[in-house]
Amino acid sequence: MATLTHVDGPAGLSDSDAAALLDRHGPNEVAVRRPASMVTRIVAQLRDPLILVLLVAVALTLGTGDYPDAVIIGFVVLVNSTVGIVQELRAEGAVAALTALAAPTARVRRNGSTRSIPAVQVVPGDIVELGQGDIVPADAVVVEASALLVDEAALTGESASVDKSAHPATGTPGTAVHADEQRVSAGTVVVRGRAVVRVTATGSASATGRIAALLDTGPGLTPLQRRLVGLGRVLAVVAGVLCVIVAALGLLRGQPLELMVVTAISLVVAAVPESLPAVVTLSLALGAGRMAARGAIVRRLSAVETLGSVTVIATDKTGTLTEGRMVVEHLWTPAGEASVSGLGYGPDGELHSTVRGPGFADLLTAAALCNDAAVEPPTAATPVWTAVGDPTEAALLTARSKLGADPSGTIDTTGARRVAEVPFDSLRRRMTTLHRLTAGLYVLTCKGAPEVLLDERHVRGPGQVRDVATHRAAEFADAGYRVLAVAQRVLTAPPARLAEAETDLQLLGLVAIADPPRPEAADAIAACRTAGIATVLITGDHAATATALARRLHLIEPGETVRSGDQLEGIGDGSDGVSPVGIHVFARISPEQKLDIVQALRDAGQIVAMIGDGVNDAPALRRADIGVAMGGRGTEVARQAADLVLADDDLATVAAAVEEGRRVYANVRRFLLYALAGGTAEIVVMLAGPLFGLALPLLPAQILWVNLMTHGLPGVALGAEPADPAAMTRPPRPPAQSVLGAGLWQRILQLAVVIAATSLAVGWWGLTHDQPWQSMLFVALGATQLGTAIGVRARPGTWQNPFLLWATAAAFALQVLAVYLPWLRELLDTVALSLPELATASATVIIGYLAARLQTWLAVRRARPADGH
Repeated sequence: MATLTHVDGPAGLSDSDAAALLDRHGPNEVAVRRPASMVTRIVAQLRDPLILVLLVAVALTLGTGDYPDAVIIGFVVLVNSTVGIVQELRAEGAVAALTALAAPTARVRRNGSTRSIPAVQVVPGDIVELGQGDIVPADAVVVEASALLVDEAALTGESASVDKSAHPATGTPGTAVHADEQRVSAGTVVVRGRAVVRVTATGSASATGRIAALLDTGPGLTPLQRRLVGLGRVLAVVAGVLCVIVAALGLLRGQPLELMVVTAISLVVAAVPESLPAVVTLSLALGAGRMAARGAIVRRLSAVETLGSVTVIATDKTGTLTEGRMVVEHLWTPAGEASVSGLGYGPDGELHSTVRGPGFADLLTAAALCNDAAVEPPTAATPVWTAVGDPTEAALLTARSKLGADPSGTIDTTGARRVAEVPFDSLRRRMTTLHRLTAGLYVLTCKGAPEVLLDERHVRGPGQVRDVATHRAAEFADAGYRVLAVAQRVLTAPPARLAEAETDLQLLGLVAIADPPRPEAADAIAACRTAGIATVLITGDHAATATALARRLHLIEPGETVRSGDQLEGIGDGSDGVSPVGIHVFARISPEQKLDIVQALRDAGQIVAMIGDGVNDAPALRRADIGVAMGGRGTEVARQAADLVLADDDLATVAAAVEEGRRVYANVRRFLLYALAGGTAEIVVMLAGPLFGLALPLLPAQILWVNLMTHGLPGVALGAEPADPAAMTRPPRPPAQSVLGAGLWQRILQLAVVIAATSLAVGWWGLTHDQPWQSMLFVALGATQLGTAIGVRARPGTWQNPFLLWATAAAFALQVLAVYLPWLRELLDTVALSLPELATASATVIIGYLAARLQTWLAVRRARPADGH
């Protein structure tokens, strides 16, 4: 057995020195910002652009005495603010979850003896002892090591555990140790072996501390919020100017000042789509409910819409695009090759080969003997097979279990008992074990890096076989596999020194191991590509591994550029550095660089979704426009930092979530088409009415009633419209495009002209036939608008979204009752209509419906890819 070597200064720090260092550097814990007060949170919510629009609407409706509208709008403000505060409180758990990675205690050498202390008291310079299963309490350099293997997947994204060594680089070929192999990071886990380390950084200066600092960021306004801010400004200016014009014209015609002021305010209320936040909230809530039913938990409601605007999906590799579990996929022996099916660490799967014989059994049996891992079956708490120890070694055990009912080889290893070993280390790059067989013989098994084990000093046999094995190992490595060579030797007696017996070995073959892609990953990427969304792989893993995976998923084409971390000088700092746009694979990326890539994509005008599961992904999840975390195998840090959590870890859910997001955005635009067309029509009626002899077409109360009936339940119901079947065949909207872009504002004006012309025609006809023209115009204006609500449906002629049909019918009934119920007639100053008069005014609903359907049909014919309907 290898033993630990002597360390300079084994006594460690003195208590007084440790106390001084603790005072200087502070406790070894992640700094947490003081949470904001509830008052601050409420004020922040009320500053939201949508909420400001609502507050203005509340003030205007109160000023005009429209108390029902004021109550409804106030309720929407209350609901939106409450939801926002709750979501914010939940999101603050990211840093708290990060602190859970810290080791609770650490074994340190103080005053010449080893003691256990709280990990928060570890200071730079401390000598810490680590063993299997320990969480590394702080960043440190390895000064002693024995078969040390550390799982760094959560911090770096590398699927395979990493060997660590205390030996400095010697410059001798095959023995140099990279500086990274001499360092361990806070929050990582010792999978195998033991070590003594010297602490170099604690608290905020450690790996977890730096990630905590990166988490102190947010995405800002969502794409929809940014678009609605611009819309609000335009509406405010246009509505204000037009209403001043209406008031001025009324005064010129001799109308009372008070009446025209109230009329102008009423038109402002009509022009502002105060139901918009309710529509957005309903759409988001319905989308969140549908996504939850499919395994996606929404932690921030606006994330639903943001997904619909995404132009780039940046994703981690390990545990996200891949299974996160090592699997043997290929075997090579001098006699032939085999492929191995099955995923995970369970025994499901088999070997596929046209070659028969004991070669594969010999290879996998030796790999299972030269092995320190174990595989545990499913339990009630853990419903899948799990690896105990090195995941690579667990994969070898799993492959051995797939040999079938008769896995016998050339040597009977039944009852073999290990009697000696030389553990794997990064200098030797191989592991050797000696086993006593029941027949009294001994078998020496050895596995390690092919470039080491295939040397003629270790393996006997013709050089041609070694050359073929070397060539095949290189091909496996180029394809992104981790390759191990396995050899053995039968002995009649145990050697005096096991390491010196690693000669004259029989080469059994090669094992190609990978973290395979998830079965649904390729389809999810293809679905996003069809929807015009680019997918970018950002990983801390090796470039060869990342490239191989990207090719398997058809993410890149042969010869396409793959960038590594050392090639990203200047990215994200505003200089003329590397642009991430157009690059699909980034490898050997640190958490800081991952953050820079996401920010650089956003700076380039992209709407970015980040998918990840590790601690190293958390800062990028927070910085992206939307963060998506894996809920099953993802870390709690990633889940807390994300806006959307995939409870079933199914990437196909991302494509479904994008469709939901596009549905929400389409429904917002559908509502704006309907509401703004109606509001604009009301202003046009007030402006043009006097030209047709209609001195004051509508009274202020009548304007507000029409607005309440049309923008109330029918407008909100539009937020529940189903998705367009072709939604995922169109590219995402350009990020800079206005919410009224892609021809929507032209459609608003067209519908407004139809509604206004129809209503004015009814009013003029009533005037010329000595009928109650104002009440007829009042009914016609509401009916025509309600007709357009049915006409702009996503799927007309179906019973999907029956809420809209019932809401429209109810609004129409209330519009009619407004001219018949005595107390409503008195409130609105309307006149009861005869049946022919009511039929004439109500028939305009058909004109509104046909105009909306014709307009939608023409828009589809033009095949505008960005159109939401």
